[in-house]
Amino acid sequence: MMKSVLQRVYLTLILILLYAPIVTLMILSFNASKSRSKWGGFTTKWYVELFRNEQIMNALYTTLIIALLSALIATVIGTAAAIGIQALKSKFRTFMMGVTNIPMLNADIVTGISLMLLFIAFRFSLGFSTILFAHITFNIPYVILSVTPKLKQTNKSTYEAALDLGASPVHAFFKVVFPDILPGVSSGFLLAFTMSLDDFIITHFTKGPGVDTLSTKIYSEVRKGIKPEMYALSTIMFVTVLLLLVLVNIAPEEKQVRGRIPEKPRRRHKISRFLFRKVVPVMMAAVVIVGGVFYGSRADTGGADQVIVYNWGEYLDPDAITIFEEETGIDVVYEEYETNEIMYPKIQSGAIAYDVVCPSDYMIQRMLENDLLAEINFDNVPNIKEIGDTYMDMSRQFDPENKYSVPYTWGTVGILYNKKMVDEPIDSWSVLWDETYKDSILMQDSVRDAFGITLKYLGYSLNSTDLDELEAAKKLLIEQKPLVQAYVIDQVRDKMIGNEAAIGVIYSGEAIYTQWENPDLEYVIPKEGSNVWIDSWVIPKNAKHKENAEKFINFLCRPDIAKMNFDYITYSTPNVGGRALIEDEALRDNPIAFPPEKDLERCETFRFLGDENDAIYNELWREVKSK
Repeated sequence: MMKSVLQRVYLTLILILLYAPIVTLMILSFNASKSRSKWGGFTTKWYVELFRNEQIMNALYTTLIIALLSALIATVIGTAAAIGIQALKSKFRTFMMGVTNIPMLNADIVTGISLMLLFIAFRFSLGFSTILFAHITFNIPYVILSVTPKLKQTNKSTYEAALDLGASPVHAFFKVVFPDILPGVSSGFLLAFTMSLDDFIITHFTKGPGVDTLSTKIYSEVRKGIKPEMYALSTIMFVTVLLLLVLVNIAPEEKQVRGRIPEKPRRRHKISRFLFRKVVPVMMAAVVIVGGVFYGSRADTGGADQVIVYNWGEYLDPDAITIFEEETGIDVVYEEYETNEIMYPKIQSGAIAYDVVCPSDYMIQRMLENDLLAEINFDNVPNIKEIGDTYMDMSRQFDPENKYSVPYTWGTVGILYNKKMVDEPIDSWSVLWDETYKDSILMQDSVRDAFGITLKYLGYSLNSTDLDELEAAKKLLIEQKPLVQAYVIDQVRDKMIGNEAAIGVIYSGEAIYTQWENPDLEYVIPKEGSNVWIDSWVIPKNAKHKENAEKFINFLCRPDIAKMNFDYITYSTPNVGGRALIEDEALRDNPIAFPPEKDLERCETFRFLGDENDAIYNELWREVKSK
């Protein structure tokens, strides 16, 4: 009795732990509100938005075509390799199987980085083909592993007998050997297909601009903050897998009749055989053929009528890209990143020749010092005149002669607080160390932002390289850690809108959006001062379409386009003409988007402090996070 109760309790706990998060996710996919903590009514609009999202649909199709092609090719190569290995002498066969097993035991990140370095060394452009090659590479060992046991079970004498009877080696193989190893080949194909679908790390290191699988797309979207469309996508994926499992594993009830073979299993077997032998191959062939045509039409990544853009997530109105393509005939290949530190190694490696990138101030300085940027021909950027003199002067802090960058957006870092959860107005960074708000404080998960805030609170420069000052800041951050609910990046927006925290460190552009969604939120630049930042367009030195890049930058400097982007991303525009087009006076003079001069006097711009000092900052930040 007791044993039965414990078994049921254990089973219940397992089911709750495994499926409660999935059920929650499914419920949220029907929530009209974007907030996870607020029910806005039942809706199916996120499913509609999902299928309207061209990027996600492309990622889905890319995932399927890569999985099918890599599995098919790996199955052919792996089967041939297994036959060859089996024909070797025992000593060499053992050695070759050991070598074959190494990729399966190797860490995915090692394999991914190794393949990326290989592609760079041979001057391959990262893209669809490199992902496909990488997937074939790591799938082959799994096919060999599946086919080899079946080969060991085959009778060599039967094959030799077929040869003696006049059959050609190929005919004898397909008539005698292949039927025996077919289960192993099928298992290898399915295993390769599954591994390809599931892969993220290797794909992440070997993909190029404009190419995403579902795994990389979902990862990039989640890093920016979870969209409801991701709930819908995850729900569809779960339900699809669940239905397949049900169809495969649940057999119809059979009436046992003595001395007779039941009919239903036979019928079920015929249906199953028809599906797997005819329907599935036809569908696979259709996907491969259509996919080949689709990617063949887009394969010319080095064409003249193209510009490859690398930008922050959700940092450009998609409609603006459409307008640019229609007006110029230049195709925009668009890729997003989450932080400057993720972007920089890609530019430095030269693995992908991006044409236009949008780094922050200190990162532009770093890229200049490392000779990674090309000088902009401003004859091709006449709309530069729309950028205010104030912002061009600010740019001189990291681009002394204003030769390499064009300001795109700017803003500040400050405190966002909920007026219903905070007792009195906030005007100081000190509130981040107030025990009253324990477990209700959100900090930026960024080394420069976290240390910049603390250094300013202590009365130091946020660009300090003094070890004593940095140690003092580290000590204060460690003291603060028990009070922090979470270290976040873009997720602070959703948490503050949903009243999940009282106080959060946030960028000014995000603060504007949160106020629209939750009027109880207030933004302030603390009296100690803060960071004022500028994100600017630059052209990497290895850009292949420099003139197209300059046309793109000039287009974004056009007042109507600058205003369009401001409406979409809510980050302050340095474009004077664009700001003048903002019809809502309250928004045009919004103190968050365009703070008064007196508030900016206390602010500093981040500077690149050198690789040595960067290493010190990163080490101190690791010490903070590890406590």
